[in-house]
Amino acid sequence: MTSRTVRKAVFPVGGLGTRFLPATKAIPKEMLPVVDRPLIQYAVEEALEAGIEHMIFVTGRGKSAIEDHFDVAFELEATMRGRGKSLEILDGTRLKPGSITYARQQEPLGLGHAIWCARDAVGDEPFAVLLADDFMVGRPGCLKQMVDAYDRTGGNLICAEEVPDDQTHRYGIITPGGREGALTEVRGLVEKPAPGTSPSNLSVIGRYILQPEVMQVLERQEAGAGGEIQLTDAMARLIGEQSFHGVTFQGIRYDCGDKAGFLHANLAVALERDDLGDAVELFAAELLDRRAAGRRVAA
Repeated sequence: MTSRTVRKAVFPVGGLGTRFLPATKAIPKEMLPVVDRPLIQYAVEEALEAGIEHMIFVTGRGKSAIEDHFDVAFELEATMRGRGKSLEILDGTRLKPGSITYARQQEPLGLGHAIWCARDAVGDEPFAVLLADDFMVGRPGCLKQMVDAYDRTGGNLICAEEVPDDQTHRYGIITPGGREGALTEVRGLVEKPAPGTSPSNLSVIGRYILQPEVMQVLERQEAGAGGEIQLTDAMARLIGEQSFHGVTFQGIRYDCGDKAGFLHANLAVALERDDLGDAVELFAAELLDRRAAGRRVAA
């Protein structure tokens, strides 16, 4: 099946980050670091690995730090050069001129609304969506896995993850059709099904490849769950009209929209680093020993 190349990616980064207050009062949640790189940089690097050429950031008020991060920092770079320091560490922050577009989401009306705000930059092309809160660790990266699948199937793809049956009520869930390896035909989407009613345990997580027709559905500005314009609702309306598949991610996802998940990601990444792993492992072991000893004393 022939399909148009996915060249553009939308990053909805207009959220307020209230779950991480007060840290996110003045700093966008997408700029919170996992070890030494902000979440949004990991997402951009994942997109670059997948062949994305044009990054579209849907921002809101107070998000200028994201624009600054991907801009040239003249004073910093001049100082580093003057001190004989390599600029290689900044490579992931320097995107090609003309490869970035910023769109503004003026009101927090939901993920679907944020995607719709990127309509002019997306144009009449298929596009990817990456939610930086979902920190994906895999080789190849999550979006690369999806682009490879898209080259075979075309249409729309959503990233899927198997979750325990007792957690399906927390996610959008796929109603599955036929399965072939990591690919699952999507026959329907159910947003946060009541316990015991879920059609599967395949949850929808924060990576998508969508056809531009989804913008026409979002144009109707119809509110769904929570009074917000839901991307899930718009996708569900296109099922049956366009090809839809889920791609089960071969890797590990950390929910960095959650404090515990964010800490898990930092610990996991640090342990894998050659320059940090041994020291962090030793400290973690000592900390756990002290915690266990404290519990024994308390008992």
